[in-house]
Amino acid sequence: MTNKKSMSQLKRRDVRIKVMQTLYAHEMSKEPISKVKADHLSEVKDRENSEFADNLISYVLQNKELLDSYILDKVVNWEIERMAFVDKIVLRMGVAELLYFPDIPPKVSINEAIDISKEYCTRNSGKFVNGILDAVLDELKKENKISKTGRGLINVKKKKSSSAVSKT
Repeated sequence: MTNKKSMSQLKRRDVRIKVMQTLYAHEMSKEPISKVKADHLSEVKDRENSEFADNLISYVLQNKELLDSYILDKVVNWEIERMAFVDKIVLRMGVAELLYFPDIPPKVSINEAIDISKEYCTRNSGKFVNGILDAVLDELKKENKISKTGRGLINVKKKKSSSAVSKT
């Protein structure tokens, strides 16, 4: 059972990497996203991972300005154009996951972005991505703009339980 779970997590990591590569190829080639997705996501066969990839790509592309504004708010005296290109894509993906995927724990989204940036970006990218995404998460929590519920997730609204047991 444990092996099956770790395999699904590995697959999700692979899907995130494919999404990053797809977004990179789209930005570089300026080809229609449908063609780039057909070229880069052909290995993503199962429905759940395919939907995740499609949704993540769509959220990043449709909300690029908003995602960039969250990122730029956390980087002092820095322009988005000066940022390493792959770092920027990974950060956009991370912020999109925080905002638009209520079933993914923030810690998972941030750790995945850190690990991917360490593998595909510059030597200091992991620390950079971690700092930015942690700061964005704090802002989203303060502004109540993050909705994560379920096991291991943030529960923004705590329900009062009439059967609560006092631990004194």
